[in-house]
Amino acid sequence: MAGRDLLACAALGFSGYYLSSLLDFMGLQHISASLERLILYLTPSVVLLLSWALFARRAGRAQWAAMALAYFGMLLVFGHELRLDGPRVALGAALVMASTLSYAGYLVYSGEVVRRIGALRLAGWASGVACVLCLVQFGLLRPWQALGELPAAVWRLSLLNGTLCTVLPVWLVMAAIERIGSSRAAQYGMVGPVSTILMGVWILGEPFTLWTAAGTGCVLAGVALLARQR
Repeated sequence: MAGRDLLACAALGFSGYYLSSLLDFMGLQHISASLERLILYLTPSVVLLLSWALFARRAGRAQWAAMALAYFGMLLVFGHELRLDGPRVALGAALVMASTLSYAGYLVYSGEVVRRIGALRLAGWASGVACVLCLVQFGLLRPWQALGELPAAVWRLSLLNGTLCTVLPVWLVMAAIERIGSSRAAQYGMVGPVSTILMGVWILGEPFTLWTAAGTGCVLAGVALLARQR
């Protein structure tokens, strides 16, 4: 594989897997899973904005209107949580928005790399880079002996999260990008966060208020309209 492709895989692994996940988990310490998922649900609009800013791809009025509706919905939920929990919500939302931007950049640039080296090779190299970065981070922040002190439940949940919730989705997303392109992959891939909002209410006991319902409806409608315009 060419040197430029190796560098591209390393950059995409850092941006799309390592940095976006790190920022997302940091943000989740300050906001609800519902708001976090709504912000991540804006990924297709961020992909469109990046394409417009970086590659001069024009967006029509209908697309701008759809994005405005989606961001209005997110701001409804954000404003409601901000009144309840204060400044920590602003920090959490900013971190998750940065995660969204990082992952959107990965989607924008991965399409070209996939065409050169294929989805499986990119997913393998990029996820490998992210794994190495996670190990380096752990080594810098914790003694390695701490791994042996973790309860068995942590290892089981980590295995489940690493396989069904990380590796499998990574391969499926890359295969989708190879077949339908990065923009459509971002749009169709946003079906998942809806279930996360529902599980946040069911499992975590998060409140599902009228503000949350209205904001979620606006975001879903905006993203759906945006998908129809592309």
